[in-house]
Amino acid sequence: MNLKSNNPFLKNKSFSKPAETTVFDEQGRPVQIIDYNETMTVNGAINKSFILLAMLIGSAAYTWWLSANGQNPMLLGIIGALLALVMVLIASFKPKYSPYLAPAYALFEGLFIGAISAFFAAKYYPEIIIQAVAGTFVTFIVCLALYRFKIVKVTEQFKSIVVASTFAIATYYLVSWVISLFTSWQPVHYGNSLMSIGISVFVIVIAALNLFLDFDMIETGAKRRLPKYMEWFGAIGLMVTLVWLYLEILRLLAKLSSRD
Repeated sequence: MNLKSNNPFLKNKSFSKPAETTVFDEQGRPVQIIDYNETMTVNGAINKSFILLAMLIGSAAYTWWLSANGQNPMLLGIIGALLALVMVLIASFKPKYSPYLAPAYALFEGLFIGAISAFFAAKYYPEIIIQAVAGTFVTFIVCLALYRFKIVKVTEQFKSIVVASTFAIATYYLVSWVISLFTSWQPVHYGNSLMSIGISVFVIVIAALNLFLDFDMIETGAKRRLPKYMEWFGAIGLMVTLVWLYLEILRLLAKLSSRD
């Protein structure tokens, strides 16, 4: 991975930048010339991802605090999750509003993460949260290293497989949830059976593979000199994947714990 960044986390040397640059569309055609400082960079996207992560953790700490003080934060968490989904949907259609939508997403999603984490900690064991966070962090570092050193290359076929698998998982979750609302049928991924655990492992793998798509999106956007607001768009995409990965790891640990 040839990340053009002076971010110490990515450990790359800086490179010379022209005063102006050309923005290209998806077909590689020039669409406008703007100042370099107004274009997307890998360094900027990563830094904004850290900002969103800090905001999410701070917001999560609030609902966690509510739970620790005897209050039930789940309603607030559910409202936060719904509002976070709205922010993501708007950003997907209107990326130019990402500088405003991304921070809002982080704050709303944090309310849900704090509430659901408190629930799992109370139902299973407190250390499950630390384990899920550690698992998410390690997975992120491993995937970043694999992408950076080109051990895993994001080809069009790779993208198609990951996107199709992600869509299939989302469809299955939605359909099974709707059916369970109106019938007594219990979806296969519920419970702690070996089949359910296997499904969780598969979903975690797909979630991790989505990180490669996020890395590629950020790097490709920087190479194409997309507008500066796309840094926030890339950051929100990365945060969505990390949240999904964390929740799936949390669920897997819960299933394994309930089998003891």
